[in-house]
Amino acid sequence: MAENLQALLDEKGSPVELLRNSQIGSYIYPVVPADFQNWIKEQKAWRDTAVLYDQSHHMDNVFLRGSDAINLIRDTAINSVEVFPVNRAKQYVPTTASGHVIGDGILFHEEEDQYVYVGRAPASNWLMFHGETGGYKNLEIEVDRRSPSRPYGDAVSRRYYRFQIQGPAAWKVIEKLNGGPLEQLRFFAMSTMNIEGMNVRTLRHGMAGAPGLEIWGPYADHHRVRDIIVEAGAEFGLVPVGSRAYPSNTLESGWIPSPLPAIYTGEEERAYREWLGVDSYEATGTLAGSFVSDDIEDYYLTPWELGYGSFVKFDHDFIGRDALEKIDPATQRKKVTLAWNAEDLGRVWSSLLDVDGPSYKFFDLPLANYGSANYDSVVDADGTVVGFSMFTGYSANEKRGLSLGTVDPDVPEGTELKVVWGEPNGGSSKASVEPHEQTEVRVVVSPVPYSTVARQTYQGGWRTGYKND
Repeated sequence: MAENLQALLDEKGSPVELLRNSQIGSYIYPVVPADFQNWIKEQKAWRDTAVLYDQSHHMDNVFLRGSDAINLIRDTAINSVEVFPVNRAKQYVPTTASGHVIGDGILFHEEEDQYVYVGRAPASNWLMFHGETGGYKNLEIEVDRRSPSRPYGDAVSRRYYRFQIQGPAAWKVIEKLNGGPLEQLRFFAMSTMNIEGMNVRTLRHGMAGAPGLEIWGPYADHHRVRDIIVEAGAEFGLVPVGSRAYPSNTLESGWIPSPLPAIYTGEEERAYREWLGVDSYEATGTLAGSFVSDDIEDYYLTPWELGYGSFVKFDHDFIGRDALEKIDPATQRKKVTLAWNAEDLGRVWSSLLDVDGPSYKFFDLPLANYGSANYDSVVDADGTVVGFSMFTGYSANEKRGLSLGTVDPDVPEGTELKVVWGEPNGGSSKASVEPHEQTEVRVVVSPVPYSTVARQTYQGGWRTGYKND
């Protein structure tokens, strides 16, 4: 019986087959109810009024304490930490020795020599491994894992509650909670505010240009703080957002949450694979979509392909630096939004009702992902794969199917491409896949964050038309 990820890979032979046929089921945003009104109203509220996101349960918290904490961060992050004062936050992006992305999250510098990483498991596992094995003498690491996906009624507790108040009316709600004006600090600056006598930590955040706050404190205060926010926000149209609508907000904001962590190959990462358990995210996660390759490295992505190219700073030594210095950013794929053709997407949905026709892969609403990491082939008019569609769903604000992806650098905005929707050969045997047929859906390459591409910029058949311009 395998005791770690490396042994499991040796036993199974193929990381692609292991992940494509995982039986763990759908990726779940745990504990928070699916909805409070309905997902359409909740989506519209973050555009029109204000929303309360409950982020208390779906992310790991990794607590780093001691003078070596910043050294661990510096040694593993592509981004610079030379300026990282107390009461600031940074996005944290680590790469492997080959320069491929593991994941990302947010680092909060809460106190002198005290940091908290908040995010998905791939980056938290990487931090913990290197913290334990990197020879850091003055470093304490503690992890508070995400809540169980299926708690079955068992008690759930976290170290922190974590909320976000977002939307055009968010600041009115925030100042009402504070009992008066509150300074709008710069983005990702941290401070405190008062909520009915409770001093809570804050992070300046925002959506679509509107100022908002992330707030957190002891989990014991979760219910009380939530109820106060909901009551205070009622007059401004604040809507609590459930776990069904919540993850779809990134379709509009443009963040790709779940690339495959690039750790399944490479001798430099062998010790890490031997450290990861057979119950880890990396061992049990699901790889989904129409793109299938026997080589797991074909799923690996560089920072530029995920829109993190501007984060790469060579002012410090870090894992992956040598490999990244050899990459010409101009050769890398670029992050885009793909706007799905309404007629083609309607055909996918209507196949549910066609008793005689084909059944296409179910496109769930508002989020259609059916794996931990999703890779659908994006093809040009010749059928050549020119990118991946990686995070897919529907925006009621745009009234469009949208996906976030990465495409070849010479593909201009306005280009019509196709997403191959559904897995080949009737679908893999993973628990989240039903028997289905593949189909192609037309998509238009659009900006990140998304805005409707004007018809006059639309270019069909870019491989022939655009290159001859």
